[in-house]
Amino acid sequence: METELSKKLGVEHAIFGFTPFPAVAAAITRAGGFGVLGAVRYTAPDALARDLDWMQDHTDGKPYGLDVVMPAKKVEGVTEADVEAMIPDGHRQFVRDTLAGHGVPELADGEASGWRITGWMEDVARTQLDVAFDYPVKLIANALGPPPADVVRRAHDQGVLVAALAGSARHARRHADAGIDVVVAQGYEAGGHTGEIASMVLVPEVVDAVDPLPVLAAGGIGSGEQIAAGLALGAQGVWLGSLWLTTEEADLHSPALTRKLLAAGSGDTVRSRALTGKPARQLRTEWTDAWDDPEGPGALPMPLQGLLVAEALSRIQKYETGALLGTPVGQIVGRMTSERGVQAVFDDLTRGFERAVDRINRIAGRSAS
Repeated sequence: METELSKKLGVEHAIFGFTPFPAVAAAITRAGGFGVLGAVRYTAPDALARDLDWMQDHTDGKPYGLDVVMPAKKVEGVTEADVEAMIPDGHRQFVRDTLAGHGVPELADGEASGWRITGWMEDVARTQLDVAFDYPVKLIANALGPPPADVVRRAHDQGVLVAALAGSARHARRHADAGIDVVVAQGYEAGGHTGEIASMVLVPEVVDAVDPLPVLAAGGIGSGEQIAAGLALGAQGVWLGSLWLTTEEADLHSPALTRKLLAAGSGDTVRSRALTGKPARQLRTEWTDAWDDPEGPGALPMPLQGLLVAEALSRIQKYETGALLGTPVGQIVGRMTSERGVQAVFDDLTRGFERAVDRINRIAGRSAS
């Protein structure tokens, strides 16, 4: 499953695996793919450094990357406290009422809520990159399009490729103009922040729009046959995220959430602003329904919504409140029916890819005759 891009990065298979879990990212790299560690949850530089140290020790010298979430335009002098002050009291009351209605307990006195979704704030994301550039990362990806121009220059000066996610050909062309090296064409089916265009339509449009830049296909991909389809559409690899959530190496800290993912079908997700303020595909729950209800206050724009709901999500996850418990995940969740190790997932992907290639070769052979 080699392409020009995978050869450039020194990986056996053109499978780029995005995950918030270092153990999963390292296992993807060891299996012959390219593990990409999501940085959005790291608000403390030493925590990211600790996990990158761990990655260094568990990737057998093979390449890996980092995914950040930062705006292309730099905003000076805005702190987390400034943003917190913009959250309306009515929205805070809505959160309190929703949690109370489902009997979600308070955190214990003095107990801090879990990680706060602030990694897309300018100062936090730049701190993450300051740490990352001290390590031999081979690729930096940004989920909000191209990072600021000075970040692109810094990465290139250190020989690091820069990737950016795009939900339309128009976005992809802007990424190319900004000096991006790799465009991730992320379709509507994907987990997390997505656009409105499905992968089957989006990938060839982006390939044509940014040629000769390499494109990775993302969204709705969870089998080797689907990988083959992405490459047939012109992509030089695939970007997989949701598929790793139910692997044995993943650390969701919630058996109840794992059970929900394993039981979910492909129609059990929704694009909602409930998590971050931007449309993000996730499990549909009574939490997403509450925020999407026209009778409610509606989600705040990014990053206000992420700050508003951070503690609430920590409480929901800690106490495993089933009706509210969810996570970003794509429509491929319907194929995620058992817990398996990353290597087992890779074995299935490569076998499925070989079956698809053999099938097409047989069809082509019959057509030629």
